Amino acid sequence: MALYIIPAFIILVLAISLIKKVNAYDCFVTGAKQAVDLSINTFPYLVAIFAVVELLAVSGISSFLTEICSPIFKFFGIPSELVEFLILRPFTGSGSIAMLSNLFATYGPDSFISQCACVIMSCSETTFYVVAVYFSTTKIKKLRYTIPVCLLSAFIGAVLACQMCRFF
Repeated sequence: MALYIIPAFIILVLAISLIKKVNAYDCFVTGAKQAVDLSINTFPYLVAIFAVVELLAVSGISSFLTEICSPIFKFFGIPSELVEFLILRPFTGSGSIAMLSNLFATYGPDSFISQCACVIMSCSETTFYVVAVYFSTTKIKKLRYTIPVCLLSAFIGAVLACQMCRFF
């Protein structure tokens, strides 16, 4: 059944475009051109985010932040093994997935730490990546409270995730 969803969707779009007398090919080409322009415009912002993530890892700042933040996170019920994961999560999705895989290998997929990491992974976002992409496309320069509110909500989500995993 799943094999037919995409072809059915394409046929549906073509049928609607015929009914509305819209040139589907021209619309597709225009959309593809806009996607290329979007990729070119957001590329410098993405490179900056990737460079920051790599610098955090190579310089040892992430390890230093882990040591400093562990007692604070532990106070809120977040295991110290997840601190580096929580620091990395707002910057990179693929790095978070790699760290999640390491947590699975180290503690096992059914462990409390792995369960917490899975819930945190699913209820949080790569804040800096998303902000870089969205704000670069809208040409907004003043972020105001966007990043602090996103990071605070991610932290609250992580606290609640660990509490839920503890009780359920």
